[in-house]
Amino acid sequence: MSARSKARKRALDILFQSDVRDDTLAATLAAEAKRAASEPAREASWLYAREIVDGVIDNRDAIDEQITTFSKDWTLARMPAVDRAVLRIGVWEILFNDEVPAAVAIDEAVELAKEFSTDESGSFVHGVLGRIARSS
Repeated sequence: MSARSKARKRALDILFQSDVRDDTLAATLAAEAKRAASEPAREASWLYAREIVDGVIDNRDAIDEQITTFSKDWTLARMPAVDRAVLRIGVWEILFNDEVPAAVAIDEAVELAKEFSTDESGSFVHGVLGRIARSS
């Protein structure tokens, strides 16, 4: 698994924790940063995970607007928390990170959804992110 794939998984963990604990992303990120400081072997994945989470924090309204616009018949509140977090990562990479091709962002998000969410989540995430990528 690449460092960026590991970083996406770490970012997913942070976004998911914040959501289910109803805590701020900033507080969850600070707690993870403290833990990451004691794990120098995982520094490469931590740096990109932090970039993702900071990007989601900075662009949350625009990201959520895109998800809401392109997720047919689903509100953010109705989505499983894992799907919400995966979509936020994917949208940030598609719209705000020029270093990641949209196809890679979509593939990585779909894999996370397949691994950590429902049987239908992979195709749902693929559909939403595909529509967002085509519109941008």
